[in-house]
Amino acid sequence: MTPNPDTRAALLSALADLGRLRPEWRVGQTLANLAMTAGRLDAGAVWDIEDEEALAAARELIAQYGLAAITVPTLDEPLVAEVPATAGV
Repeated sequence: MTPNPDTRAALLSALADLGRLRPEWRVGQTLANLAMTAGRLDAGAVWDIEDEEALAAARELIAQYGLAAITVPTLDEPLVAEVPATAGV
């Protein structure tokens, strides 16, 4: 099957995003995690996974780890930033 260039570009972009979210993962680990997330658990999973499957798995991991990167304010921090009063208004 000939890979779709748009899917490939999106997948490569998603791999870059995962690299920023999980810098401790080596590239091989990232590919293995994509295969596992896509439900491919056999020994040849990385070899056999289709780009569309890998992209869906990458998006799932980005959503999972992207949410983990969001900081939740503590009770001591205001939920809304205070806006300074402007003079002459």
